[in-house]
Amino acid sequence: MTKHIGVVACSSEGAALCYRTICLEGPQVLGIFNHPELSMHTFSLGLFMQALEDDDWAGVAELMLRSANKLKQAGADFLICPDNTIHQALPLVIPKSPLPWLHIAEAVAIEASKQHLKKLLILGTTFLMDGPVYSRELDKVGIGHMTPDEKRKKKVSNIIFQELVLGEFSDSSRRFYSETIDEYRKQGCDGVVLGCTEIPLLVRQEHSSLPILDSTRILARAALAEAIKDE
Repeated sequence: MTKHIGVVACSSEGAALCYRTICLEGPQVLGIFNHPELSMHTFSLGLFMQALEDDDWAGVAELMLRSANKLKQAGADFLICPDNTIHQALPLVIPKSPLPWLHIAEAVAIEASKQHLKKLLILGTTFLMDGPVYSRELDKVGIGHMTPDEKRKKKVSNIIFQELVLGEFSDSSRRFYSETIDEYRKQGCDGVVLGCTEIPLLVRQEHSSLPILDSTRILARAALAEAIKDE
């Protein structure tokens, strides 16, 4: 028996990649065609966007909790959220949650430690790059971190909201991300966190001069490991 994974989704592209990764990599450990039971729930992305624009993290937490309760009713044993940005609301969620959560940035920090990385470039939405989600978890394991300068930061975020979450992936945006990564390699970073769950759909390792930490797939693999773990 494996545990039932509950997926609290936010934007569709990243959530789909996370879901697909669990289903495709499950057979590697469970045998052909087998993967853990999964259930997914998401409210309209528009509801999350309105709360983010209003700086209403309590509102984001409320949406996450409502999803958590629906997934509990569906039989989930634990929860993941394949969206880096809204993890900022997780401290408001956990005390009221009906189920335990895996933390995407914690999973990334563990993987970065395994790879002996020392200083990471963080890419994601402005909410994520300016927020505490990654700094908290990386500081715990003694890994340094940087975000792009304000001009690059704005463009990184605009590409996410104007293209990636809408399923648009352009060569020009890929080049911009690659050039940004290369610039911060020159400034001493030895790895890059793709800290928006859609970025891995645009940027793969061959597009990056730094080792990439694909937060989407790292979370999916952490969930898979949790689901098959013996109690």
